[in-house]
Amino acid sequence: MTPDPLPITVIVPCRNEAQNLELLLPQLVGMAAEVIVVDGHSTDGTPELVGRFPFRYVRDNGRGKGDGVRVGIAEARTGVCVLIDADMSHDPGDIPGLVRPILDGEADLVLGSRMRGGGDEFVATFMELVRLAGNMGLTWLINLRCGARLSDSQNGYRAARTSLLRALDLSAVRHTIELEMTMRALRAGARVAEHPTHEYPRRFGRSSLSVTRQGLLFLGVFLRECVRPLRSTWTAPEPQAARVVGEVGG
Repeated sequence: MTPDPLPITVIVPCRNEAQNLELLLPQLVGMAAEVIVVDGHSTDGTPELVGRFPFRYVRDNGRGKGDGVRVGIAEARTGVCVLIDADMSHDPGDIPGLVRPILDGEADLVLGSRMRGGGDEFVATFMELVRLAGNMGLTWLINLRCGARLSDSQNGYRAARTSLLRALDLSAVRHTIELEMTMRALRAGARVAEHPTHEYPRRFGRSSLSVTRQGLLFLGVFLRECVRPLRSTWTAPEPQAARVVGEVGG
């Protein structure tokens, strides 16, 4: 017997990831009430590929990953969103574990943790070692500033209440979206948890994230979020009220 789809929205930001999407999208069929592929103006046939699946296809504003994430959040029709990278580095089989604490009313934001679940990318090259060090450094700073005990604050694989994501007034247009989201959620008093997830090397193509070129950008965003006045008035809803924002349609 096929299990019912989870009452969630899976958001897949992408740009020229058709080769990876060929492998990822079939694994998402029937898993969620809604899957939204947010395309950053791809030129590799992504729209036609997505059209073969019962998913929603939307285009972002062509400004970067953070822009795609924010467009997906605005489009979501359910009460819980899952963010998953399009490069096959995340295992869709981890989605039920990510969303369960939220659906059970125990958390508002759940971060996938490569420190708890493992990450092949972190042991591949010298640059991945630099990436690991940057992630650990930012995580330590976030824990220090926000009184948290996170192990992997920058993982793009995460789930959250849609109401929380919208209340945070996210503004990042690039890869700093995870940093901004994590800090604003913690400072707003959201319950942030972690779930072990494994990260694999991307299957095809190259990442647009350069730790060496964007390191100062991440540090600048961290410093900005440390002093940014709290503007969110978000409060956690009752568990049964968190499930659906609106009717999910085609």
